[in-house]
Amino acid sequence: MHRGVTGDYESAATTGEAVKAFVPRPLPPDPPLTLANSRQLLLERATLALGRLDSITLLLPDPNIFLYAYVRREAVLSSQIEGTQSTLADLLLFELEESPGVPFDDVVEVSGYVAALEHGVDRLRAEFPLSNRLIREMHAILLSKGRGSEKSPGDFRRSQNWIGGTRPGNAHFVPPPPHRIEDCMAALERFIHDDHSPYPTLVKAALAHVQFETIHPFLDGNGRVGRLLIAFMLHHGGVLSKPLLYLSLYFKQHRSEYYRLLDLVRTEGDWETWLDFFLEGVEDTASNAVRTAQSLVHLFKEDAIRVQAGGRSASTVLRVFNALCTRPITTINDICQRAGLSFPAATKGIERLVDLGIVKERTGGRRNRVFAYDRYLGLLNEGTEPL
Repeated sequence: MHRGVTGDYESAATTGEAVKAFVPRPLPPDPPLTLANSRQLLLERATLALGRLDSITLLLPDPNIFLYAYVRREAVLSSQIEGTQSTLADLLLFELEESPGVPFDDVVEVSGYVAALEHGVDRLRAEFPLSNRLIREMHAILLSKGRGSEKSPGDFRRSQNWIGGTRPGNAHFVPPPPHRIEDCMAALERFIHDDHSPYPTLVKAALAHVQFETIHPFLDGNGRVGRLLIAFMLHHGGVLSKPLLYLSLYFKQHRSEYYRLLDLVRTEGDWETWLDFFLEGVEDTASNAVRTAQSLVHLFKEDAIRVQAGGRSASTVLRVFNALCTRPITTINDICQRAGLSFPAATKGIERLVDLGIVKERTGGRRNRVFAYDRYLGLLNEGTEPL
């Protein structure tokens, strides 16, 4: 449905130029969304896919293993959309704190995303509400180090920003003036918590994401926080027991269409076309996550059987293998700590896994060696090549 422009233009001045800033009207859309039969079918399919994703906690021997890896994969993808060049391997090496040579600025940025996400999960688990305060807390952690740390982490912006173009005058889009941010974000928070809304949580998450990106309340990090908001709304709304739905790969693969549809909402009020795109992405992403989890379970079982066939040393090797299932890039010191083994025992165990072809040594040196569970990394790496 084409409702016309979904906000009002307000004159603003920045860097010596007068611009027309866009102030979105509060949600929900008016007139209401048209949930035709085909769109209702998309909603049902996306909801079923989310149900299957939520049920993987029953499939996995330790759901936190998948959450650990999947969160880091999402951090890499979401940060790549913003221009970083880090890979998943870079991040895992950085987290070992004993492997120099990774691209520091980029990987610090990705690491901040992981920390922000985990902070949000912990707060929601402690029954803290999904609120502007929590959004600001996560933003503060996201930009606490590296690039963006000078751009008011944790605070809504007090100056005008713009999207695209070399200056405000030729920008692709100019978000609301800074004095309108508090009101816009307060209205968005009320919409998120509106228990009388006629829309299910999944539809509300689709609408809230566009609204957040349109408000662009921070000087930096808006894209990453806006993508996190989707997962946190589904988790907070009880659709997912863990925030496991991350759309960064889908948005990365369809970047031009994603930005086109955001513009279409703002200029023509076509929320329905955006919603169709969003629901297709949810179904696709959730289904892929389930397939990845199933593949990991199969891989772990297959390799564990190979390890257990190794005779008297199998129990020690299995402890090393289990440590690699939780952290697919590791060092012997790291294995000693997490598997509770002596350095000689951990060394023999990892070398046995190398002999079996399960693990590869990455450095080629004799000291400070780094080992990788390559097939595990391969399952996680789909689509994570830098742009």
